[in-house]
Amino acid sequence: MDLTGLRLAVLGAISWPTPPPGYGPWEQIAFNVADGMRRRGLDVTLFATGNSRFDGKLASVVPVGLNEDPALNGEIFTALHIAELFARAREFDLIHNHLDWKPLTYALATDSPPLVTTIHGFSSPQILAAYYAGAARSFYCSISNADRDPGLEYLATTYNGIDPAQFTFSNKPGDYLCFLGRFHPEKGTHLAIEIARRAGVRLKMAAIPHDEAYFREQVAPHIDGDRVQFLGAIEREARNELLSEALGLIHMTTRPERFGMTLIEAMACGTPVLGARMGSLPEIVVDGVTGFLCDTVDDAVERVPHLAALERRACRTRVEREFSVERMIDRYLAAYGRALELRLPPPPSEHLKEIRRHDWWDRPMAYTEIPPKPKNLGFI
Repeated sequence: MDLTGLRLAVLGAISWPTPPPGYGPWEQIAFNVADGMRRRGLDVTLFATGNSRFDGKLASVVPVGLNEDPALNGEIFTALHIAELFARAREFDLIHNHLDWKPLTYALATDSPPLVTTIHGFSSPQILAAYYAGAARSFYCSISNADRDPGLEYLATTYNGIDPAQFTFSNKPGDYLCFLGRFHPEKGTHLAIEIARRAGVRLKMAAIPHDEAYFREQVAPHIDGDRVQFLGAIEREARNELLSEALGLIHMTTRPERFGMTLIEAMACGTPVLGARMGSLPEIVVDGVTGFLCDTVDDAVERVPHLAALERRACRTRVEREFSVERMIDRYLAAYGRALELRLPPPPSEHLKEIRRHDWWDRPMAYTEIPPKPKNLGFI
């Protein structure tokens, strides 16, 4: 299906500008989609912060990212951000949502055009209530096969994509390991510290403190400025330098990864990944070729000396072939075509209805937080 001229609305997150100067994976992917579709000839309007940079049409209700001005009320401006899009829904042929579950509640109350939602992860079990209700209006795309809920139907797995040209490739392995992203128990920073210490290799960390208590208690005491270095939250050039000059990226998560943007960013720089064998990692990292998949910390420590022997060009090639922006755009264009043909998702089968009534706390994909289970949801 030729989608040239299609009027597309892309709803991005507003924690950071789009694209973000540093951390901000949802904003980065929303930009990559919007800009990629614009270059393919679609008429794209990006809904993002006012200080975002986009060569197409930009719509905003908040001047800067919510994390750039903590005095901004995120609940209020997020609601207004979504409302701005749906107030203009008739201007578009298709809406692509990158802002989690809340836009689904607006879509249920409007006659908006076909809606495609990329599920960037499940924050907690009760979020499924919104995704199950929203399935009557929105088509869903997953960012990995591992991060799929069995109670949902999906149009496609649309792996995240980056522009390899924005990442500096180095064919020479460095002498340190690195950690990139955010400090949270699920990201396994404490495991990265242990692995580097036991392997006798320096560790350089660049991350935002998502969990302050975790950072204070399990990360900060190990930072000495030498064997364990904390570089702060770094932006593009510093990120490229950190990744391209590293021996390897440690990604030993404590729960299944949904996708892992830092994995493909490191590989684009030629840097192999030392990661946990769960979640999306087996879909991204080719074990023994672009990194090593590890079952335990002991396993990871044993593989550190072998990182330098991996062919760094193979890491870059893997990203260029499977995780580039252009590859991602191809996948989304196919998903858009299907959504436009169907217009609305089909009703759920009896099997799906039964799964949706089953305990939401018992699911194969990972949650960021697992709060206490309510007593009155009527699970079977």
